[in-house]
Amino acid sequence: SRNCLLGGTPPTISLGLDYTFTVSNFLLLGKVMLEGKKMIVTGGAGVLGSSVAAVARKQGAEVFLVDVIDQPQEVTGSYFQVDLLDAKAVSACFDDIGYFDCLANIAGGFDMGPTVWESSDELWDSMFSINVTTLRRVLSAAIPRMIGVGSGSVVNVGAMGALKAGGNMGAYAAAKSTVMRLTESLSDEVKHKGINVNAVLPTLIDTPRNRADMPGSDFSEWVDPVDLANVVCFLSSSRSRAIHGALVPVTGLL
Repeated sequence: SRNCLLGGTPPTISLGLDYTFTVSNFLLLGKVMLEGKKMIVTGGAGVLGSSVAAVARKQGAEVFLVDVIDQPQEVTGSYFQVDLLDAKAVSACFDDIGYFDCLANIAGGFDMGPTVWESSDELWDSMFSINVTTLRRVLSAAIPRMIGVGSGSVVNVGAMGALKAGGNMGAYAAAKSTVMRLTESLSDEVKHKGINVNAVLPTLIDTPRNRADMPGSDFSEWVDPVDLANVVCFLSSSRSRAIHGALVPVTGLL
């Protein structure tokens, strides 16, 4: 309201049952969704990973970024250079980090590829290595630690394109479909242990590489990385505690 914006007394909203909040209460709740939480973000050097880290930090979380490349000049949080295909290195990294509340598995990759019958073993193996094997290595290190403390949240990244694959996307869609099935299976295994496991399913994410690859597209229809990061952070928070095994579409205008 005008009164609130000009610095007057914020209006109140009555919800019944003696629950009355000011608008400022709601705004405050939105700002501290991850207050006091510790979040690990794999693929933290990428566009989406860095966006998740930035949003999580604004929401009050302490952030730990994990990626295979050298540390970028600007990072939001503590940075760990780790090959996510190396199980021992991943486990050692989690030992170094110690206690954490949230895990955002952002690491992964895309390759358009040829037709299914022309796809090479190298393409197939590459898509499964960077999207599935990295996830499995991280989960193997993270889940026993979460079970040990009786709480935690995991957010994975599937793809809308894996629900119904288009042409020239066979290996990628198969890999992301596996991520989605692993999400559902893991959720069923740990939901009674205080752990939430869900996944986001984006369409095209607005990144510099995607713009370069598809210069004639309407970028305004794509998913802004910050918007996707907001969904990831919500699913990482205690506000999503009733959500288990969900595959959440984040499609922009596509």
